[in-house]
Amino acid sequence: MATPDAVLEKGLPANLDAERFVLGSVLLDDALFPQVAGSLVAEDFALEAHRRIFLRMTELYERGERIDRVTVAHELQKHGQLESCGGLSYLVSLDEGLPQAINLESYIRIVRDKAALRRLVFAAQKVIDRCLLGEEDPDQILASAEETLLKLGESRVNAGLLTPREVIENYQGGVNAFLDPSRRIRGISTGFVRFDELTGGLHPGELIVLAARPSMGKTAMALNIAQHVATGRNPRPVAIFSLEMSKESLLTRLLCAAARVDSHRFRAGYLKADERRRLSLAAAQLAEAPLFLDDTAGINLMDMHAKLRRLKAEHGLALAIVDYLQLMSGRGRFENRVQEISALSRGLKMMAKDLNVPLLVLSQLNRAPDLREGDHRPQLSDLRESGSIEQDADVVAFIFREEVYKPERADLRGRAELIIAKQRNGPTGKINLVFLKHLTKFENAASDLEETMAPFED
Repeated sequence: MATPDAVLEKGLPANLDAERFVLGSVLLDDALFPQVAGSLVAEDFALEAHRRIFLRMTELYERGERIDRVTVAHELQKHGQLESCGGLSYLVSLDEGLPQAINLESYIRIVRDKAALRRLVFAAQKVIDRCLLGEEDPDQILASAEETLLKLGESRVNAGLLTPREVIENYQGGVNAFLDPSRRIRGISTGFVRFDELTGGLHPGELIVLAARPSMGKTAMALNIAQHVATGRNPRPVAIFSLEMSKESLLTRLLCAAARVDSHRFRAGYLKADERRRLSLAAAQLAEAPLFLDDTAGINLMDMHAKLRRLKAEHGLALAIVDYLQLMSGRGRFENRVQEISALSRGLKMMAKDLNVPLLVLSQLNRAPDLREGDHRPQLSDLRESGSIEQDADVVAFIFREEVYKPERADLRGRAELIIAKQRNGPTGKINLVFLKHLTKFENAASDLEETMAPFED
């Protein structure tokens, strides 16, 4: 914040009477301080003197002492601030003109509104200064400006504490949906029956990590899930950030999987008439699907967050996918790659919560499964470069195909396992799947399809 003289001289938004009345109300009745402290911080006051008075009030309250003119003056004196705040006479004047019927909530709202306007001014000035310097990429400045302004907006939203009644009343579907498990809102279906059964689907705000060794099919499974969500009975918007493959390669995979056409034959151009027909139908379906692809190399969290915010505001957003974590770049300086990956995983979890969408992040495993004798199935300790991935994720699942390690065994061809190694809100377990290599597509095992499942959001 600027100094008090600068605030007044520059004509920045401020209402000094409202600030005086807020502080004066507390000096008259210190039982009102919790209401003030729950809505304002020291930086919300335009005058430095008002900020110092508020901070000394806070210290008195935290020590359990009374707040009045004498105690506040004594605290200011201890910190050598009494004279700079106008002395005891100024403390006495704070309640001058204060109505008998104190309208404290209105005074607090005025102070907060003026503080928000000042912050907007400072944020805008900072953007102007960065633009004039011209030392940064315009996209970087724009992403940073969007992030700053959105955070300012969020800081004005106070959800507060809710009673059980309010939680139930605010629950989507009302009290009946809350109390009846069969009617409660389920997560977004992935299309994999047993996975949906064990996890309840993909839930908003969750960070789901899908990890595997190279060539196990991480990207294939992620695209299968994206296609199911974006082209199902109830198509919903999906964003895919691919840091490894181009948009054209992603689209090729999606098309071949949807049309059930051999991807190698497609690339080579050896297609039959029926295959071309199926590809045309699949292309028409994908063209109408709310699927959004981004292949920006080395994208950072801030840029990704800004793009997803914009997408959610314009088209809505049901699921975001990142392929893959180790190719992302962190902003700032890190002592080593482990610290950088840790910062990225924390940031991704916060982004999922902020956007209130499930975030599916693909991750590489280290070489431990390859070196392990006997059973090559991955473990949580195999997550590459960071233990914080396991800590931050709500769900950690591994793809395992034994045929990769034993190619000579014909009985293993096409067999795949999806291992849920961690789930914060549910059980762990192993799911059998079928991998169609020529289509780069995973499918449910026949036995799972025969079971009757509870409905999910498709």
